[in-house]
Amino acid sequence: MKNFGESRSLPKGLTSEEFFKLIRVIPPKDRTAKIAFLLAFASGLRISEIAGGIKPDGTVVPPLRKEDILINQHQINIWNGKGGVDRVVPLPKGWKQWMYDYLPIKKSVRTLERKFKKYIKLAGLPSHYVFHSLRHSFGLRAIEKGIPANQVQLLMGHSSLSVTNVYTKARPQDALDKYEELF
Repeated sequence: MKNFGESRSLPKGLTSEEFFKLIRVIPPKDRTAKIAFLLAFASGLRISEIAGGIKPDGTVVPPLRKEDILINQHQINIWNGKGGVDRVVPLPKGWKQWMYDYLPIKKSVRTLERKFKKYIKLAGLPSHYVFHSLRHSFGLRAIEKGIPANQVQLLMGHSSLSVTNVYTKARPQDALDKYEELF
């Protein structure tokens, strides 16, 4: 927890153009990376919700499964996410039938993070991006598109609205534009 007066860096998310640039450099044979990146960027999933892993308390989190995706409802069920929270997130608009064949993703969290850094470099994108930046991209885009912060909170599985509100501060241009409009 930061103390009063300490600075907190704002979330860094990829723009849609940067994301498409990233996706284009992934070789066709590396479909698992493409799927994992899409799920984080377009559905706001944490890397542990995609690949599974072990929580700090020792609880094993299984990777995303085919049956968690409800194609007809255009949604994904996330079970026992961070903080034990279940939630529903949107299925990426770019989801294709062939992607089911790669679930569950059989790559470790570390492998996906390493691949992300490799492809970010290949795409010529800023090195400050990390895998979690894809999730930040989801939050930033949702706020920019006008989804109310409390609904973004639900989609992202945040424990409180104050966590989600960091996305409202990340790109102050909206506030500046509103100021110009009103004054």
